[in-house]
Amino acid sequence: MTKILMNTRVIDVGYLGMSQYIACCLLEGEGPAIVDPGPTVSLGKLEEGLQQVGLTLDDLGSILLTHIHLDHAGATGTIVKRNPRIKVYVHEKGVPHMIDPERLLVSVARLYGEHRMDELFGDFLPVPKENIQSLSGGESLGIADRQLQVAYTPGHAAHHVSFLDTSTGTAFVGDTAGIRIANDPLVLPVTPPPDIDLEIWESSLQKIESWKPERLFVTHFGQAEGVEEHLTRFRENLHQWATAVRRGVESNATDEECLEEFTAAVDSRLKERLSANKVALYQQGGAPWMSWPGLARYWRKKLKAI
Repeated sequence: MTKILMNTRVIDVGYLGMSQYIACCLLEGEGPAIVDPGPTVSLGKLEEGLQQVGLTLDDLGSILLTHIHLDHAGATGTIVKRNPRIKVYVHEKGVPHMIDPERLLVSVARLYGEHRMDELFGDFLPVPKENIQSLSGGESLGIADRQLQVAYTPGHAAHHVSFLDTSTGTAFVGDTAGIRIANDPLVLPVTPPPDIDLEIWESSLQKIESWKPERLFVTHFGQAEGVEEHLTRFRENLHQWATAVRRGVESNATDEECLEEFTAAVDSRLKERLSANKVALYQQGGAPWMSWPGLARYWRKKLKAI
């Protein structure tokens, strides 16, 4: 448990035994809230973090979801089952999947394999409709003794929102601003199918910039200082990845050949500049094996429309 600001703490949920991969943020105050609880397989570590400051799941008033991908939102239904009073704030496009997650789980299983779902994520229980507060962007929420502004920030996911804590200038941006492990200078995109849209993503980044935040909080992992520099590096790497994938899509190579080349290039760059531990974290988070198909899907739709 790390205290980053007054009444704001980071809980490392220790996903699959890895430290500094998934960060849940605890907003302390009246009716404390958590941002992105992570998957159910990591719920025990989240509870341990809460216990360090004298809290349990039963003390929580709200869960704020940046989006519904399982590494961010997977434990939500389990938490609600144990604390039926809790409110879950999620974008309106994610609401149906939180109430009935079957289609979402089928989609995720296609990516990871049905046989690995329990190991990687654990249960994804439905959330009762009465516990859900639907968001569209533009709201101002009074939660945990602070005001949180909400922006709709798609690009990575169609159901993505970001939250600005106006009392601290901290923007909780999920995966919209990529992954940055332990404030390392390297900022990588995460581009899984099916929702990647580069033009919409740029608009989302501009929304975040319009807040003029003092810092970003990225789920993978933690507080990112130097907002302007962070977003510049993110844009550069997203552009590089997108260009590489487009080149592959327009070539005569097979998808398998393109994916192998892309993954090798990303891995080589990581190994040149990072420790083995950080390489593993960036490989898990950036997931080039999953990011190439997401960008390829985007380019094929875009090029077909030309």
